[in-house]
Amino acid sequence: MDEKDDKAAGGAAALDTDVIIVGAGPTGLMLAGELLLGGARVIVVERLTEPTGQSRGLGFTARAMEVFDQRGLLPAFGGPDGSLEISPVGHFGGLVFDYTVLEGAHFGARGIPQNLTESVLEGWAKGLGADIRRGWEFLDVDNGEHEVTLTAGTADGVRHLRASYLVGCDGGKSAVRKTVGFDFPGTNPTRGMYLADVVGCGLRPRFLGERLPGGMIMAAPLGENVDRVIVVENGTPPPDRTEEPTFEEVAGAWQRITGEDISGGTADWVGSFTDANRLVTEYRRGRVLLAGDAAHIHLPAGGQGLSTGVQDAANLGWKLAAVVAGWAPEGLLDTYHGERHPVGERLMMNTATQGMVYVGGPEMDPIREMFAELIDYDEVKRHLAGTVSGLDIRYDFGAKEDGHPLTGRRLTRLAVTTDGGDTDTTQLLHTAQGVLLDLADRSAARAVAAPWKSRVLTVSGTVADPESLAARELAGATAVLLRPDGHVAWASAEGDEGLAEALQRWFGAPETGA
Repeated sequence: MDEKDDKAAGGAAALDTDVIIVGAGPTGLMLAGELLLGGARVIVVERLTEPTGQSRGLGFTARAMEVFDQRGLLPAFGGPDGSLEISPVGHFGGLVFDYTVLEGAHFGARGIPQNLTESVLEGWAKGLGADIRRGWEFLDVDNGEHEVTLTAGTADGVRHLRASYLVGCDGGKSAVRKTVGFDFPGTNPTRGMYLADVVGCGLRPRFLGERLPGGMIMAAPLGENVDRVIVVENGTPPPDRTEEPTFEEVAGAWQRITGEDISGGTADWVGSFTDANRLVTEYRRGRVLLAGDAAHIHLPAGGQGLSTGVQDAANLGWKLAAVVAGWAPEGLLDTYHGERHPVGERLMMNTATQGMVYVGGPEMDPIREMFAELIDYDEVKRHLAGTVSGLDIRYDFGAKEDGHPLTGRRLTRLAVTTDGGDTDTTQLLHTAQGVLLDLADRSAARAVAAPWKSRVLTVSGTVADPESLAARELAGATAVLLRPDGHVAWASAEGDEGLAEALQRWFGAPETGA
């Protein structure tokens, strides 16, 4: 039953909000902003009374950068001049290579602490009207036919909220996932690992890790006398713990592996993780959905966890907002699972592979040697760069074999000259509407799109730089329909065959009286 059915049943007016999001991490906050841009009311509940200040992530991939940029957020992550540290070089399982071997690619943005990412996204979501309630601990959810009811523990006692939908963005140990009973198959952890920001230890940098007989350690300077360390000790099973580890545990493992005594230092914070690898079988059960680490857990490799969660949110937000608004076409919300679950499967595959190569013991030496040989080939580099960055993602829209090669992919930022001045596709997506680009004065295409004018922005102009990568990706297309998440829904060199069908598929029925 969709939102229109709810209203007919007379229940929507009594709801506290349209969507409840559990978890105020990067995924939950990104989703809140996306929903609000689509006109939905949002309440975010978060167990913690204030942000932790911890920064497990220190950047994000190229594709996550694009997602932030299409909402006008990217400058907020830069320094005083708005610049970002963009790294052309990345790695796969610790094997370094240049991602720019794939045209237009790079590894992503480095040196951006996760607490800054959360701060930027929280400020954006609040500015759009998000109601963020900290100190609200998820206890239960009633996943009803017409609505959901959240039960939460607060300082003022147990509280209840009613909404049309609930999205669990509450991390790898997701209480939402467990309560609703999502199947979560995968592999159990085989080893535990420490992650910490240590102070006063004077560590020699090991940016991509150093493999020793006792395990693998990594150290990277974060600032004056502060180092980010990762410690993986061979032969140590993952601990069964409910609390975070201590610095003494980290220092002990470090000494056993390296022989170095760092116990005289301190830690700003200490965390742990494992190599568990799990993916839910479905991203939606009734009116409850999952996004980010709540849907997939894996070894942190290449900053993919945060970045994938942000992309989950960008895919889900406009679709769920359309359902709430009442104009979503049949099955639109189901495409969230259909498009993001395959991405999750590839995430599981590549991070598990990197884990074996990166932190495996001596038994993995032949595999590491083989990878070192393979990565000398440019075609292998291009494949791995596209996989880790997410630049190779193409959603399966079930298009005809003779459909445009861009369909399902994101269009690289395309500069366009219009009568009103210069713009580009990234700026045109700031409001999270669909966009029809008319690049050859195609009045017939504009006329077809006119009945969707409140959901699809039509822009006429010419390509500013015909030699750019984006212009070459067009492959002769002179009209392009973009979804709010930046993926190409339709493209054509001439004629408007299939445009009306694409508009109805992604943007619902034509507006009455248009």
